[in-house]
Amino acid sequence: MTIGAESYLAAVNAAIDQVARTQTDAVRRAADLVTAALRAGGVVQAFGAGHSEALAMEIAGRAGGLVPSNKIALRDLVLFGGADRSVLDDPFLERDPSVARRLFELAPVKPDDVFVIASNSGVNGVVVELARIAKENGHGLIAVTSLAHTLAVPTKHPSGQRLADLADVVLDNGAPYGDAAMPVGDDGAKVGAISSITGALLAQQLVCEVVARIVAAGETPPIYISYNVPGGDEHNRQLEARYAGRIRRTAS
Repeated sequence: MTIGAESYLAAVNAAIDQVARTQTDAVRRAADLVTAALRAGGVVQAFGAGHSEALAMEIAGRAGGLVPSNKIALRDLVLFGGADRSVLDDPFLERDPSVARRLFELAPVKPDDVFVIASNSGVNGVVVELARIAKENGHGLIAVTSLAHTLAVPTKHPSGQRLADLADVVLDNGAPYGDAAMPVGDDGAKVGAISSITGALLAQQLVCEVVARIVAAGETPPIYISYNVPGGDEHNRQLEARYAGRIRRTAS
């Protein structure tokens, strides 16, 4: 395969086509879980570490997204847990299962909340342990992961489980083993990551399916308007007030 913008676009289009062909039913089942949680008064708790945090940002707090949504992040250990800033200097923090319990304790989680946890590999300690804790506490769990990758590598969690093993619904992002699509030389290195694009696609499909269900029921969906259009601030603040203490909005 040649390397370049056109080749990458072809790889992305192939991955998007795969998601379109294989994930429709899973997206609908995930939307059923989220819609039920919202109708019960819950919110969507979204988490991803590393680059998978981008998917949590697609779910929580963006224009066109659901207001009843909250992003859990590793930095919560510092922002809300009082940990020293130096804990975030560890590039492998996401491999430590013990961190998950603290993140769960710090999050404004209520019984009716549903979790969306993203991890391309689906094997690191934090994501697997947070998924285990969510299920132990009776929460619905949607996983966004690469089945091609997660099934090809050993888990780093002592239980031997992967994120996909624990989820009520698995959304396969269609990314290849190693995430990147185009080989560079003969040493195994590749360029052109896929998971961020297909993950964002799945996140937005999920939100659109949830909103479709709410509208079909004759209800008004709690949707963000961009803060950068007239009236956006007022609209969003009124909706956020309904979920005071349930959702966090920080600068990052």
